[in-house]
Amino acid sequence: MYTVTLKKGEEKRIMQFHPWVYANEVSRIEGKDAQGSIARVQAFDGRFVGYGFINHKSKILVRILSRDETPVDREFFYNRIKMAKEYRESLGYGDSYRVVFGESDLLPALIVDKYGDHLSVQFLALGMEVRKQMIVDILVDLFHPACIYERSDVAVREKEGLQQTKGLLYGKLNKDLVIEENSIKMGIDVENGQKTGYFLDQKENRDNLKRYVKDKTVLDCFCNQGGFSLCAAKYGAKEVVAADISESALESVRKNAAMNGFKNVVTIAADVFQLLKDYKKEGKKFDVIILDPPAFIKTVDSVKNGYYGYRDINTQALKLLNNGGTLVTCSCSQHLTVPLFMQMLTEASVAAKTPVRFVELRTQARDHAFLLGAEEGLYLKVAVLKKF
Repeated sequence: MYTVTLKKGEEKRIMQFHPWVYANEVSRIEGKDAQGSIARVQAFDGRFVGYGFINHKSKILVRILSRDETPVDREFFYNRIKMAKEYRESLGYGDSYRVVFGESDLLPALIVDKYGDHLSVQFLALGMEVRKQMIVDILVDLFHPACIYERSDVAVREKEGLQQTKGLLYGKLNKDLVIEENSIKMGIDVENGQKTGYFLDQKENRDNLKRYVKDKTVLDCFCNQGGFSLCAAKYGAKEVVAADISESALESVRKNAAMNGFKNVVTIAADVFQLLKDYKKEGKKFDVIILDPPAFIKTVDSVKNGYYGYRDINTQALKLLNNGGTLVTCSCSQHLTVPLFMQMLTEASVAAKTPVRFVELRTQARDHAFLLGAEEGLYLKVAVLKKF
């Protein structure tokens, strides 16, 4: 087993439950073992800090798993995954939810999403990769799924010295899989859909539209598979325009709307930035606008440009709202912190030359709860604004 000794004082953040040990925080490494194995982490004076995966190829040298002397074996992982499952079930989740949210469930770099009787999984670090079959076996024991499909086709794996990959790990994939979310039927493409197949983190924010859309005209920007659009339709919107640049996403919206019998949803294929400008020229307005864009900020270095992107699109949306209209605006960029998000919205209000009520600040669904001490897990911000 490797023993990793930290530099003086570097244990403080980790003792406050942050799960990552960076390579530049380490004083020395003793012992020898395979990469991805369990290493002992200690403070400079020898005090025990925890056990975690080690990977010399990563800037995150160790990902902490345990902070006591409990053996990190199959039983350890079984109990952690079972605990994650039971937490979601205690909140009332059943058909579809995030089962494991990595570090936030004390299982670094493991993502497990449940879509009906299918599980979609990501192994994002070497330590989880080398235990893949064990994790799959545990998931089979706990869930008895029809299918476990891997969606580790993400760039972050390359920072661990791993290749991107995806494919069937267990059972048989149903390519016509349908789940139920907010009492709405949704077709899910586990194999090729966004992330692990669908954005489960917004389900409660989508349902929250029931407070704002009845008898309203709604524009859903970056609609993807139509989660917000369909909830707006369900809760009595007069008309819903679902806009996205992806024709395949819009085809999913149309199929999902038809499957639920919604006749008040229309789709438009467009670049949203340009679409908002075109609507402004036409003088077209809406009662409710939803902005759920992809992350404009992916790294610390891109904060400035991404910030301007968010500000611009929110400014344009505010200009298109009828007086008394509602803007539901989102950011899934981790590096756009809550204070920056609030500042951006204030600047957008000024740029749009309209006073705005701040009605709600929401975040990711409860199955995506984040770990205090590891604020990287708090990534989704959702604001509900009311234009005067």
